[in-house]
Formats: sequence, C-alpha cells, structure tokens
Amino acid sequence: MEKGVYLLMHHRAHKAFTLIELLVVIAIIAILAAILFPVFAQARLKAQQTTCLSNLKQTALGFRMYNQDYDETYPMAVYYNTDYTVETAWDYTITWNQQYKVVKLQPGLIGAYTKSNAVSSCPANEIKEQWGRPYTGYAYNTSYIGCIPDPPEFRLPATESAITQPSDTVLMADSAMLSGGSRAGNNYLRAPLDVFYGYTGPNVHFRHLGTATVAYCDGHTKAAKAKYHPRTEAPDLADLSDDDSAYDLQ
Repeated sequence: MEKGVYLLMHHRAHKAFTLIELLVVIAIIAILAAILFPVFAQARLKAQQTTCLSNLKQTALGFRMYNQDYDETYPMAVYYNTDYTVETAWDYTITWNQQYKVVKLQPGLIGAYTKSNAVSSCPANEIKEQWGRPYTGYAYNTSYIGCIPDPPEFRLPATESAITQPSDTVLMADSAMLSGGSRAGNNYLRAPLDVFYGYTGPNVHFRHLGTATVAYCDGHTKAAKAKYHPRTEAPDLADLSDDDSAYDLQ
C-alpha cells in the first residue's frame, strides 16, 4: 500500500466519532433541550398573555362604542325571545332548535363594534364549546353591569354615569367555572356575593402564569395577581375581591 493512501485512511479513521463521544453529544443536546424547552414554553405563555391583554382592550373599546350609540348604557348580558329559541348575548346571538342544537350563529351585541371573533377569544382558552354554545374564554360583569332583565333579577344594564370608580370596576375577565368536577365555559361573570341563579363561583380563571386578564370600565386592562376564595379542587379559579368591591358600581 502506498504511503499516501495509508495516511489518508489513517486520517479518516481518527475523524470518526466513537460510541462514547456520540453519547456525550446526545447527552449535551438533551441537557440543552431540558434547559431551553421550559424557556420556550414560558415565552409562548407570555405571548398568549400579551395577546389576551390586547384582545380585552379592544373588546372593552367595543363596549364603549356600543355605549355611545345607546345613551351611555351598557349592553344586556343576555336576553331571550318569548320561546327561548333565540339567545341574544353580549358575545353571540344564537338561534336554537327544539332539541337545543345551534342552528344559526351571529355576532352578539358588541359584534358590530369589535368586527372580529379573534379579538373576542382568549388564545389560552382550551374550552372552545359549552353545551353547544361557542365559548370565548371571557365573561362579562353580569352581577352589576350587564344584568339580566328576566326573573328572578328584573334588573336593567348599568349606565356609565352610575359607575363611580370605572378604573376599579371590572368589565370583563378571563373566566371558567367548575361543572361536574371539570372546567366549563362561563360567559357571565358573577361577583362573590351574587345570589341570583345560584352562584357558580369563583369564576375568574387565573390561567396566564398564575394571573387573570381583566378589563376595567375605563378601558384599561391588566394582569391581576390577587386571588380571593380559590377553589380547593381548582386553585386557578378564584374571585377578584373578597367582597363585591371589584365588581360593584360604587
């Protein structure tokens, strides 16, 4: 064998990975992945939170525009026609058949102002439907602002002038509730002391890195950290205040 050919083969043999070297490389990659994957997941969750804040801000603006067209009065949370086949709500207008299946879906009372279903849905919301009804992940302050003009409440929506501290009064928030031991959709935010319709709270969902995205009546949004009355079986469900102060108009 010529000397040049031998040297070339010898050189190539030393360039090959041994099994130990290959295992070391795999171990290093695994360690880097273990370090970086949580960072990427955290970044994704943070991006969802930022999007959610923007969505609620635009949705709150839709409420303000609605109010301007209706004598500074907020929309009803929900009302029905006489045979309860049409549900007109703040988020959707739904036509049901006699078997309670959705046969027609249209924008709700503020749909004409938001113009997009995308801004009305939380990107971290994993509950897309509840009893056939689409679910955005957000709930409207029904206890004190939207109200429901049906028995047993007989209350009409609030006016802007009735809200004395708009920067501290919740308009909307990330929401869910427990039903049958699992999380279910909740479109109507209830205050801690609300007794109408059987309180199903706490129903603020702290799903964004331990915080809940909240929109206030003055239009600003924030990530709320303070939790009150967290559910033992679902600690990410809680209230925004110990009493009704975060929800009340006064």
